[in-house]
Amino acid sequence: MTDLSPATQAVLEASAEHWAGTRTQAIAAALRAAAEIVAPLSYEDVWTDGRMLQYEKNDPVREKLLAIAAELEAQ
Repeated sequence: MTDLSPATQAVLEASAEHWAGTRTQAIAAALRAAAEIVAPLSYEDVWTDGRMLQYEKNDPVREKLLAIAAELEAQ
């Protein structure tokens, strides 16, 4: 096998860690790893009433990948 990029290796390893479970668990783990790589959780600073607050920034790609993973895990 050729050398894999770090991102691809992380997805492969996440899947392999769950391979002893069901196939859907392994796929869900790979999707969660991909979500962390492609659209990592980020925060947005918002000023309000002279204070700065931090909110989780919604990323539609991340949310869709995690929703698919959750649906697979629920099987």
